[in-house]
Amino acid sequence: MKIAVIGGGINGLSSAWQLALAGHDVSLFERDSLMQATSAASSKLLHGGLRYLEQGEFRLVREALQERRWWLKKAPQLTRRLPILYPFYNDSRRARWQLKIGLWLYDAFAGRKGIGRHRWLTAAQALRCSSHLNSEGLRGAYLFFDGQMDDQKLGLWMALQCRKAGVQLFEHSPVQQVSADAKVLLAEGWQQFDRVVNVAGPWSQQLLKQSGLPQQPLDLVRGSHLLLPPISRYGHMLEVPGEARIVFVLPYQGSTLLGTTEVRQQLAEPIQCSAAERDYLLGVYNHYFQPAAGKDTVLADFAGVRPLLGGSANASKASREYQLTWQGQLLTVSGGKWTTARALGQSVAAQISQSVTKG
Repeated sequence: MKIAVIGGGINGLSSAWQLALAGHDVSLFERDSLMQATSAASSKLLHGGLRYLEQGEFRLVREALQERRWWLKKAPQLTRRLPILYPFYNDSRRARWQLKIGLWLYDAFAGRKGIGRHRWLTAAQALRCSSHLNSEGLRGAYLFFDGQMDDQKLGLWMALQCRKAGVQLFEHSPVQQVSADAKVLLAEGWQQFDRVVNVAGPWSQQLLKQSGLPQQPLDLVRGSHLLLPPISRYGHMLEVPGEARIVFVLPYQGSTLLGTTEVRQQLAEPIQCSAAERDYLLGVYNHYFQPAAGKDTVLADFAGVRPLLGGSANASKASREYQLTWQGQLLTVSGGKWTTARALGQSVAAQISQSVTKG
């Protein structure tokens, strides 16, 4: 079948690859360059999402943990195993037993595809791992493991897999409209396909709106990150003081990556880290580390917009699951997270296959 995939982020590329592996003739259209927007502005983690266990997203976490191992195995030059500390203080919001259960589930869900089991460290051991941690009130830390990646380079590695499988990749080819009977409007006019897969991420619903088609609710949430000087070879998963949210402080390419925020975003607004977000992130950092970091310590910042399934008043509680919705011969992908991009692509290929059988 002749299939058009719209969107050159990691979910679009993974979908195109899986469709090509299934024997389809696939063309992917990206309005800009591949891997330039949301997919290149992540927290650089290949992870199951330990915090999603609190929201009961067991299916997603299990799938993400299986996929984490796949990425680490298939692209070792662009990925690595990362030890992460979750420090516990006298005033920590979560009880130690809560996290113990969460980490036990995390290891159990990974099963034979685990990359290292968690363990408890005393305060002295935690400070040996991360000497800049605030020692006052520190009771110890859990040590666990996740994956880290160069998201943009790993996405371009996926683009290479697409080309090897025969996908035609068209960059700087914005799709203006789509139709339920599998037509795509490009600058040179309408093109007919057998199926169209709309994987435009934050822009997927805008494309439906431009096309006069019904839309699904989607929460657009900006995540901003700061780069600071290096402090440790260990990552840190930290509770935001006074909130249920989590922020990561991670070693990354010779610097420290600090993020992320969760701020509602409109597509018409500039996608950039605000002064308020910078101050928020520095406030969390300075709560946990010495010496304190200020505005002049920030080496760089970046931001991306994540398309999350709608319906949650609290952005940090919005689901990281993905959803596939048919309108005639048009399949729209909503939501999803970086680590599960290949599994999402497999779901897309399965949906296309089922649609042929039904048709």
